[in-house]
Amino acid sequence: MSGDARDFNNIETQFFIFLQCNTTNEIHTFLTETLGEYTQSYATVKNCVAQFKRGDFSTSDGPSP
Repeated sequence: MSGDARDFNNIETQFFIFLQCNTTNEIHTFLTETLGEYTQSYATVKNCVAQFKRGDFSTSDGPSP
């Protein structure tokens, strides 16, 4: 993986975390232990996990109106 180890916007990093954890709660706990106060909300993590499960591996937002 390239870049800073704390770069959780990196698709390889996100995929690694997704594969290493069994539940959304485990992923959020891992991020909280790693990032502390900079952790995304549980709702955001839950949304990202749902996207991965649908096969959407995009790390960018959709077009703005």
